[in-house]
Amino acid sequence: MNPRIYAPVLVSALLSVNAIANEIEEVIVTSSLIDQTLSDIENPLHVVSGEDLSTNASQSLGESLDGLLGVSSSDYGSGVGQPIIRGMSGNRVKILNNGMVVRDVGGIGADHVNDVDLNNIQQIEIVRGPSSLLYANGTIGGIINIVDSTIAREDFTDSELKLGLEAQSVNDGDSHNLSYQNNLGGLNFSFAYKDSQFDNFDVPTGAILHGEDHDDEHEDEHEDEHEEEVGFLSNSDFENNALRLGVSKAGDWGYFGVSVNSVESIYGIPFHGDEHGDEHEGDEHEGDEHEGEEHEGEEHEGERIFSTTDSEVVNVEGAYIVSNSWLKKVNYFIRDTDYSLTEQHAEEEHEGEEHEGEEHGDEDHAEGPTVFSNESREYGAIFDLSNDDLLQKISLNFVDEDMSILGEEAFMNPTASEEMTLGYYLSKQVDSFHLDLGIRHDRTRRKGSISHEEEHDEHEEEDHYEHEEEHPNEEMDYFSKDYNATSFAMSLSKDLNENVDLNVSAGMVERTPSAMELFMNGAHLATGRLEIGNTDLESERSTNFDATLSYEHEGIFGTVTLFKNDVANYIYLQDETAEVHEEHDDEDDHGGLIKANYLQQNAQFIGYELEMGTVLELGNGDLTLSFGRDSVAGEFRDDSNISRMTPDRNIYGISYAQNGLELKLDLKDVGSQRDLGTNETVTSGFNMLNFNAVKTFTFGKKQTARVSFFAKNLLDEVARNHSSFVKDEVPLPGRNIGIKLQVTL
Repeated sequence: MNPRIYAPVLVSALLSVNAIANEIEEVIVTSSLIDQTLSDIENPLHVVSGEDLSTNASQSLGESLDGLLGVSSSDYGSGVGQPIIRGMSGNRVKILNNGMVVRDVGGIGADHVNDVDLNNIQQIEIVRGPSSLLYANGTIGGIINIVDSTIAREDFTDSELKLGLEAQSVNDGDSHNLSYQNNLGGLNFSFAYKDSQFDNFDVPTGAILHGEDHDDEHEDEHEDEHEEEVGFLSNSDFENNALRLGVSKAGDWGYFGVSVNSVESIYGIPFHGDEHGDEHEGDEHEGDEHEGEEHEGEEHEGERIFSTTDSEVVNVEGAYIVSNSWLKKVNYFIRDTDYSLTEQHAEEEHEGEEHEGEEHGDEDHAEGPTVFSNESREYGAIFDLSNDDLLQKISLNFVDEDMSILGEEAFMNPTASEEMTLGYYLSKQVDSFHLDLGIRHDRTRRKGSISHEEEHDEHEEEDHYEHEEEHPNEEMDYFSKDYNATSFAMSLSKDLNENVDLNVSAGMVERTPSAMELFMNGAHLATGRLEIGNTDLESERSTNFDATLSYEHEGIFGTVTLFKNDVANYIYLQDETAEVHEEHDDEDDHGGLIKANYLQQNAQFIGYELEMGTVLELGNGDLTLSFGRDSVAGEFRDDSNISRMTPDRNIYGISYAQNGLELKLDLKDVGSQRDLGTNETVTSGFNMLNFNAVKTFTFGKKQTARVSFFAKNLLDEVARNHSSFVKDEVPLPGRNIGIKLQVTL
């Protein structure tokens, strides 16, 4: 640990990650089909309140949750941070909004932002392990459910207007937000708006790595240019505009509501695979005669690569209370999503930079836009069959999803998916045990195609490239893949005595291959790879077990969780080794990209999460000292390591709360990662020290003003996420000082 912060946190090394608030028992876990309060649920679960998010820095979804045990982030710049749960990410972790899956294109690109709006939300619920099957749309890794009240299920009793401002130093960024809710004429109206603009973020000195493959002459030639780059990361800016509007009617009969969610964003892509390709090509040529080719990569230094997103989601949701002898209530929902992400190239026009993009001309940057789209319709119902002896529900869910990638860098043909899910969920007290049981059957059909270009001899090759866009001789193989999957999970909890609780969860969960894993066939520049899908993939089958022992007595508490996840037919992206790559002829080097194939073999994830702590009375407030640790290891059946696994982490914390004042100091001590997969390199450990201070002022009957001061990465440490595809090119941001103001009227 860094000696500069060792002393302040040493006293907390024997204590806990989270303070237990007295109000925690009243939190309702809305993603649960069996509608339990947090105090009734013993499963591995985090609930992050909307107030905690509103007093912290605006960050990506992954970064917002990265300090929770068992949860980390795979970043791709400031705007993109996809969550990881116990070493699993991508399609194994589902992002929900009010219990329904967010249908974006985050699963088909590491550089794609999660289409979520974290402004004025109630809470975020994170369910890990087999317990996720007891909730809507559970998966192998877990679920993250973002809950808001855009469609109010109960009448608003008071009007509420919130105004907020934020400023950050690391990116010279600012944001403002507005939200309003009220009951007018018997109808509940809800409105939320947020606009954020963040420039390129600063990085610590030495964080930007430059290619070591340049010879000394080239390094000297560009030394001045490199020195200018060390202060910030190019193309790491992020702008976002989010709007939610909802109206609902509630009564003794239930409720009915409609909402429209609109999110638009634009963000830079700080790394692009063709940069790697250009550098690779430059390495193959020596001497002055290839001087022009050696500088191909420089063109991208004066080029802006960015993505814009645009989504509109329409929700219809309601519940009808039946209250007869066998049917208690029916919940129903319809969601229509229209999402698009457009990736583009453009010349930089920043003044003061020494890029000479104008010399290259537009013809050097002829790449057109690439448009990723997802149009989906999801609808279903939940039938509450509970009685005095048990809580039980049956759910029925249908999804139609059409995804396409069109443009210069398209790497997959359009696909269509149809899903049908039938689930049964039960919660019952059996003697001294509490039983939760979930069974789900999924039927999935995925339709897609794979393109094959006919071979051309040398005399035809030039003419072929002239007409490449028309694909006159392209062959198509069409596929329709049907999957039937049955999953179940069970959780047993028992109070061993007044102070100790035990929870054991086990499950067998199947996951069907995603469209990308099946039909991917092209250069995926975001990962720097030529990725090849596999239409012969079978469903993954996860046999998951975890056990949690909790203790609480007189202000001292602790929890330890052990988990093991055996995944049969685990789907992974296998990189071509350097030795195999060197065997290719010059014309078959995949454009400087690493060739990678989607394969399957059995895998195992094993790990633990530990938290211990105490809450002490100090003056008129409470002092909480904390310590937590999480660890996960992933190996294949052949004893090789799974790539991009999260390293071990220690999380220390000191917090104090008194009369509207909250102070918190956290240290995340991330270890180095030396358990490497194919083509991986060692990632150094780092210490991330964060501070947060919140003061709430009350005036009038219910009006409040909340001022938040936050400081991220106080030590200005060079930090890289091992789980990121671009850890070397895209370090984490440097020191970030910021302030937020929120007024509630």
